Amino acid sequence: MADKPQSLTSYVPSLTRRQTLKWIGVLSATAAFPLLSSCDKKTNIKHAQAAHWPDLTFAPVTTPGYGKDPSLIVPPTSPWPLLLKEDELNVVAVLADIIVPRELMVPSATEVKVPEVINEWVSAPYSRQQEDRLSIMSLLSWLNTEALQRSKQVFIQLSAPEQMTIIDDIAFKSAHSSLEFGKPAVAFAAFRRLVLAAFFCSPQGSKDLGYQGNVPISGDYPGPTKDAKAHLDTLLTQLGLSL
Repeated sequence: MADKPQSLTSYVPSLTRRQTLKWIGVLSATAAFPLLSSCDKKTNIKHAQAAHWPDLTFAPVTTPGYGKDPSLIVPPTSPWPLLLKEDELNVVAVLADIIVPRELMVPSATEVKVPEVINEWVSAPYSRQQEDRLSIMSLLSWLNTEALQRSKQVFIQLSAPEQMTIIDDIAFKSAHSSLEFGKPAVAFAAFRRLVLAAFFCSPQGSKDLGYQGNVPISGDYPGPTKDAKAHLDTLLTQLGLSL
């Protein structure tokens, strides 16, 4: 990431609602992807109210969802309004590229349009997404407040090193039980899981994993290549997600 303020670059959405709706359908069906908000419930953070964690509330989304038998081939057009405003989507884009930056020929999270999937996810009317919405929106609010306290600018206006100073304070497991950063650390860990899940559900992310689904092969399935498995193990270790 460059050292210039990130406010000089705005994320430009380009996916259709049909594309993002199909994507969250696949993401929702991913068995290995946990409920984001459940991570917060399982973490005991004593005296968390001492930190400036926002107390946000949102009215439930009353627009109907897909129903019990959704058409993923031709999903409904714009079934619910999107929640994230332009400045919030820009912060999501910056965070997503911090989590999944471009690496040689592997695209970044924004290059495969992960922020638009996150916008669709937090806007959906289902109970799982509505719970996740509170965690993610609280994190975005906290980042702005923390940035204002440190540098008198909102998060998106900070330079890349200033942004990383804040992220480094909440990106590691050691921060989960801290008085100052416990709540944002848990929320960031959940947000990171969503970004990674969305990225690896994309065609480019699947390719990076060495996934060859929907392609006919002869004989037994050989599984991912050794290079793909080693790459994934390295990423999971770096993110503190290895088993």
